Amino acid sequence: MSLTIFVHLSDIHFGQERDETVHIHDDVKQQLISDAADVVRALPGGVAHGILVTGDIAYSGTKEQYDVAGIWLDGLAGAIGCEAYRIQMIPGNHDVDRNKMSQSSGHLLGLIRNGNASDYEQILANDQDRASLFARFEAYARFCEGYDCPLDVEGRYSTNLRVELNPERALRFVRMNSSLLCTGKERHEEPELVVGARQFTVPRRNGEEVVVLLHHPLHWFKDSAEATTYLRSRARMLITGHEHDPKATVDAVEDGCDVLLLAAGATVPFKSNETYTFTYNIIEFDWDPDKDALAVTIHPRAWNPGRTCFEADEKRLGGKDPKFVLGSPNFRKGTRQPPKAEPSLLSGAITWEEPEPVVEIVAALDSETESPVPPEDEGYRFALLRFFRDLSGNERLRILAELGAFEGEDSNRVTQAVERRLFDWLIKDGRLADIERLMSEFITTRKKDIG
Repeated sequence: MSLTIFVHLSDIHFGQERDETVHIHDDVKQQLISDAADVVRALPGGVAHGILVTGDIAYSGTKEQYDVAGIWLDGLAGAIGCEAYRIQMIPGNHDVDRNKMSQSSGHLLGLIRNGNASDYEQILANDQDRASLFARFEAYARFCEGYDCPLDVEGRYSTNLRVELNPERALRFVRMNSSLLCTGKERHEEPELVVGARQFTVPRRNGEEVVVLLHHPLHWFKDSAEATTYLRSRARMLITGHEHDPKATVDAVEDGCDVLLLAAGATVPFKSNETYTFTYNIIEFDWDPDKDALAVTIHPRAWNPGRTCFEADEKRLGGKDPKFVLGSPNFRKGTRQPPKAEPSLLSGAITWEEPEPVVEIVAALDSETESPVPPEDEGYRFALLRFFRDLSGNERLRILAELGAFEGEDSNRVTQAVERRLFDWLIKDGRLADIERLMSEFITTRKKDIG
């Protein structure tokens, strides 16, 4: 077996807690960590390869909420045996900081929400207009940059995680931002949101199938028909959040081509009742060699309020541990090679050895250059996480200045993109140890000052 295992969360809503719910929600989140560790430990391999978060990490998009979320995600990653940075995330409507909406962004949002796809494309083609809209994601943008899941500031999809299930069969995770136009007043009955063609026209690659992460289900968009047409044929799995109502359905696009639509429940809804409760999933992705198809097994977990713990959810996603084998045309177009043959040490007979899955950070599909830093340089991912997630803006600038990254640069306009470029430049220059030293010094000094 060459399966990969991911823990899937959605709508965690750090910061929505009030009064007694603070203690209840904290307890539920702690129980989730314990439950996920137990379930993953019992699966083949005993460790997870990453975490998927389909939006609404925070409740109102503030730095304080992401600070708490980061600590909790570190604990979850450690419990399920994956690196703390191995998280794919997308923003939800609650990851927007509405206090940062300017008059100009409000005007632009009105134009797009009352207009059409052409109005959306025209506004996103303007640098100043895009910056006005993305300013509302300031805290989320810094947080997700640390996990190397940056928002594409031109409104395109993002992708940099590829999972090799077999030397000739791979999955690519594609992240989409459905929350750029959110104000808190959107309703699916009269859609005002837009996916945008620059997001849903995902390329095809032989031997590679796509899993799309999108916070809002497709019926929330004005361009739902166009987006659905593309994603049904281009993606083998679409994972959404937002509605807090877990569902899993397979859409047969055509003979030999399926798409699995997984709608997530809320990891932490406002309250737990018969309709909405605390839920999360553990998902196995594997290659079915007999059908040359993507196999997806979901382990849905739900809170039992009587036993005050998580347990297998046998009613919301099609029964206990539902498995879906999806018609995968891109797999069938790839080169197919038999698994490696190895003689048995005991009998001398030939046995077939299944390779371990390869989970790697890769260049984006539309990248025209090589990745600026070798993706798996030892220590790079942890340093990136700490630099953007755990440091203040002033601390990041001090490190860049002290290590000489600003030489020849215009330091009057230091955007997050500039910070990332300079950080990567320092890494390529062999300054990782210096960055780590300064980060530790700043964090230690800050803790002493607070204490």
